[in-house]
Amino acid sequence: MERKPSRQGHALLGREHSHSAWVTNDMDRAIGIFSDRYGIKDFQFIEGPMPSGGQIRVAFAWAGGQVLEIIAASGPGTEFYNATLPADEFAIRFHHLGFVVHDEAGWRELEADLAAGKWPIAHQTLTGNFIDAYYIEAPELGHYLEYVRPLQAGIDFYASVPAN
Repeated sequence: MERKPSRQGHALLGREHSHSAWVTNDMDRAIGIFSDRYGIKDFQFIEGPMPSGGQIRVAFAWAGGQVLEIIAASGPGTEFYNATLPADEFAIRFHHLGFVVHDEAGWRELEADLAAGKWPIAHQTLTGNFIDAYYIEAPELGHYLEYVRPLQAGIDFYASVPAN
């Protein structure tokens, strides 16, 4: 099976799929499940404070040609990540499909498509120095769509994520 090239334009799901992400309320337990049951044993982590005052920890692993992400967030300002998680029991929930944009021209085209389609942006992280991202609401699908533009530090980070 040969991969077909992505086409630019208003087909948001037609862009290059690069990652899938889940949220959890217990990172260690979630990592155990991904490792023991699904064979994803090697992860790289990013963690730290969020601008809103909460904390975030994200596990990354290459698997099957994509990056898998597991996100655990707690504290103020983490509702975007935790809205689908129960308060009183362990859970892992699908959060978003991720798509990559490789260059500035593609990023400008994405922004024009988002504006033209009046797509609701649920969350954005536009640092300008690591990985810029827009999370788009897709309520009909039951999850978000994330579009990322890794800058050099982000490209270096993805290159260091272990393969499984």
